[in-house]
Amino acid sequence: MSRAGGSLRVAQATLATVGLIMALGLVVWRQGRALEALAELDSARREKGLLIAEQSELARRIQVLESRAHVVSEARRRLGMRTPEAAEIVILPGGAS
Repeated sequence: MSRAGGSLRVAQATLATVGLIMALGLVVWRQGRALEALAELDSARREKGLLIAEQSELARRIQVLESRAHVVSEARRRLGMRTPEAAEIVILPGGAS
């Protein structure tokens, strides 16, 4: 029986060692996946920051392009428009509908 008991203990120790190695491998794999997810999250946050900065810049540019000063100068340059003189302004009577 001592021989059978000894081989049983060796089998149990081997099984325990294999189980421990598998558990450690699972932990390493899970940690690797977590690090990959954190890297993706960091990348997404950086991209979001860049997009917010771009959105702010575009909003500022829209404000400049829609400003009266810009529209008037572009109308003069592209269309040859000018501000009318007082004698050129005609106010038409109109009623509220």
